[in-house]
Amino acid sequence: MKKITNITLVLCAMLISGTTFAQRGGQGGGQQGPPPIPSSKEIKAMVSDLAEEISLNEDQETEILALYTAHFKEVKKKTSSGRPDRDEMEALKNDFEEEVNAVLTDEQQKLFKAYQKKNSQKKGKR
Repeated sequence: MKKITNITLVLCAMLISGTTFAQRGGQGGGQQGPPPIPSSKEIKAMVSDLAEEISLNEDQETEILALYTAHFKEVKKKTSSGRPDRDEMEALKNDFEEEVNAVLTDEQQKLFKAYQKKNSQKKGKR
């Protein structure tokens, strides 16, 4: 009888642990907050990838690299003191996208929009 009670307790503990684990989204507990700010090396890689994807010329690539660097510097500043206001961050993102689009041709703007959509779908799959 004692064995059955012990087995029942172990099974209950496993069931509770498994349920808790599943609700937290695995070992990491799911993503808490925004993704980490990319390093300057990662920003350069992103812009290089973008340049290839939408056929930026050298001047455009240099200008967009400066925009990306300034954008992530501002994001870091706003997120360093805690959770920023959602509307403020959305406005920051929209301003950034407008600045990038100002550097691009009409065709590149379409490609940039498709590039962003493709990359946002990749992030959602993580």
